[in-house]
Amino acid sequence: MKTVQVNASRNYPVYIGDSLLSSTGERLLSLTKPCKVAIISDSNVWPLYGSQVLASLVNAGFTPVSFVFSAGEASKNTNTYLEILNFLAENQLTRTDCIAALGGGVVGDIAGFSAATYLRGIPYIQIPTTLLAMVDSSVGGKTAIDLPAGKNLAGAFCQPRMVLCDLTTLNTLPDSVFRDGCAEVIKYGVLYDAALFEHLAAHGVSFSREYVIARCVELKRDVVAADEFDRGERQKLNLGHTIGHSIEARSQFRITHGQAVAIGMCIIAKASSAYGICTPEIPDRICTVLKAFHLPTSASYSPQELFDGALSDKKRSGSALTLIVPIEIGNCILRATPIEELLSFIKAGL
Repeated sequence: MKTVQVNASRNYPVYIGDSLLSSTGERLLSLTKPCKVAIISDSNVWPLYGSQVLASLVNAGFTPVSFVFSAGEASKNTNTYLEILNFLAENQLTRTDCIAALGGGVVGDIAGFSAATYLRGIPYIQIPTTLLAMVDSSVGGKTAIDLPAGKNLAGAFCQPRMVLCDLTTLNTLPDSVFRDGCAEVIKYGVLYDAALFEHLAAHGVSFSREYVIARCVELKRDVVAADEFDRGERQKLNLGHTIGHSIEARSQFRITHGQAVAIGMCIIAKASSAYGICTPEIPDRICTVLKAFHLPTSASYSPQELFDGALSDKKRSGSALTLIVPIEIGNCILRATPIEELLSFIKAGL
């Protein structure tokens, strides 16, 4: 097992290893006295791991209650959010109680946002069960729900008290969901670590899970420590996301987050090459690795459709939007792009 300590407005450990779910109660007990714990999960994850987490909490003296919603991005909305808040109130949770997010990124985002806003904030822990959530959404304190206008437009920064990454949960993931997470893993290599990128290129989906996940968490930890509230360098973590979120919305989420980010990275890399920001070798290498992981590198949407969707991006500031563009593998920069130039930039990447 590896432990990565995140130092932000609240410091907390990220545990990474096999068969950790059974220690949930014991590890939580090191952080707080026995209390009520509201486990928030979805209809895919709860049947697999709910009873194990429940038993661990009960054995440690906690009083767990559970709220399970329909799996999928479509549930990350105001209706589910309000249902969770009402559930917490009906079960009389107080500020000395706790929420546990058991599931993938959707669960972590909406449970975290509920924790950030119920009673103006109660403690919560993240128990991510997908690769994508382990390396990205469970660490760093970003919580959110979607609005009809776009993804993650209502949210809050709220750091968890603990993150528990049980690598054995990855064994029950559908292949497509595991590969979704691989897109985010590849993103970290493109952004910060050429050695990580080369490891992924050499090993494909057989990469060392503990090493890769721990390395991604370390990289995100460093970014969060330097820019917790996303005003500068942390924006780099959105490599591929501006176009990716547009693709997700256009597809009504039939194209998954990881697939959309993979496509977004390729479009941005190709546009960067066309604009002379990087050499043609860079998009070629990125797209080759993504294809090796059976991730898509293109979509059928027009430049205008992608442009219209990108205008809802959170990184838009007035008449400009910040794009993350690669210079080389392991080195990307923030590029303030005027809105009037964005459409041409997207066209160059298609």
